[in-house]
Amino acid sequence: MNVLIVAAHPDDEVLGCGGVTVRHVERGDRVYVVVVTRGFPEIFSPEIDEEDRQHAREAHEILGGVGIFFLDFPAPRLDTVPGHELADALRQVIFSVNADVVYTPFGGDLHGDHKATYLATLVASRPVNHCPVRRLLCYETLSETDWASPLDDGAFKPTVFVDISEVLERKLQALACFRNELKQPPHPRSLRAIEALARVRGSTAGLMAAEAFMLVREIID
Repeated sequence: MNVLIVAAHPDDEVLGCGGVTVRHVERGDRVYVVVVTRGFPEIFSPEIDEEDRQHAREAHEILGGVGIFFLDFPAPRLDTVPGHELADALRQVIFSVNADVVYTPFGGDLHGDHKATYLATLVASRPVNHCPVRRLLCYETLSETDWASPLDDGAFKPTVFVDISEVLERKLQALACFRNELKQPPHPRSLRAIEALARVRGSTAGLMAAEAFMLVREIID
C-alpha cells in the first residue's frame, strides 16, 4: 500500500503522523511525504528554509519513509495562491505515488496554510478520474489544532486512533531533528507536550500511546 502524508510545513508530518508512519512501514507500506511550502524570503531566510528541509529529510529517514517531495508555494502566504493551483500540484503527487491512503492537516487549524492545504487535498483526492485514494484522514498539529477558534465548528473530533505505544520514542527522535522548531515546556511544540498528547490520545482508546485522526472518507471496494 502507498501512503502519502501532506504537510503544509516541515515538521507537521511528524507532529501528526510520526508514529503512524512507522506503523505503516512496519506493515510493508511505502510512505511518502509532500511538504507544500517554502518559507517566503521576506520572512524566512533561505538558509533557515534549507535547514528545515534537511531536518525533514533526516526525520523521514528515521521513520523509514521512502520519499519526500518539496513544493515551493509561499509560507505563510498560501492565501495568496489560487486554490486550483495548489490542488493541481497535490493531485500530481498523489497520482505519481499512486497513493491509496492520504493524511492531511485538519481544516479547522489556526494556521491559514493548514486550512488551504486541507481544502486543496480534498479537491486533489476527489474520487473521480481514476483517483487512487481510498482512505483520507486529517491529523492534528500541536500549536495549530489546539489553538483553533472555539467559536465555530472547527473542533478536532478524532474518530480513528492508531496505537503508537511501541514507536513513540522513534517519533520523538524524529521530532528532535527539527532544531529550529522545537520549543521548551510548557510550549505545545516541546517534546514533553508531544509525548503528553500521545498518552492522552492513547488513554481515550485504552492504549498506552496513540495518534488520533478524523476520517474524511473511506472507499471499500
